[in-house]
Amino acid sequence: MPPPLIAAGPLGVGYRPADEADLPFLFGVYASTRLEELAQTGWPAEMQTIFLRQQFDAQHHHYRTYYSEAEWLVVQWRGADVGRLYFEEWPSQVRIIDIALLPAARGHGLGAAILQDMLALAAGLSKAASIHVEKNNPAMRLYRRLGFATVEDKGVYDLMEWRAESAPGEPT
Repeated sequence: MPPPLIAAGPLGVGYRPADEADLPFLFGVYASTRLEELAQTGWPAEMQTIFLRQQFDAQHHHYRTYYSEAEWLVVQWRGADVGRLYFEEWPSQVRIIDIALLPAARGHGLGAAILQDMLALAAGLSKAASIHVEKNNPAMRLYRRLGFATVEDKGVYDLMEWRAESAPGEPT
């Protein structure tokens, strides 16, 4: 069940189930989130692509293995595929496995709206929401603004959790 489109719908966001035919697109979304980081390596473009493909394949395999009941969604904006949203409902929480948007879709409030709708989904189920966030991820400010708090240091990542009773305000 996709999250409600309370905040994201008015911005032109929609979802469709991802399938195997979407793997090239999903790889492109993943790669777009790592380009700045890899630009600093000085590796030739071909080596960067090989590395990104290996990392994407490993991540995809991990996600499919450990989150077998997840929702795998392609994020659409104004009818175009622009990102991915993966999440799974657990007994006590909604785990946001991954949310990523292509560069052209960033900075328009889409990520914040999608997250607000995920929080509305969790609140409607009387559950917490959680996500692993890289410590240097610029979106960390957004997560904190929405009421997520670090509950566990996982090295490179923080496990962050949102609970309705500790949120700064109701998700809109």
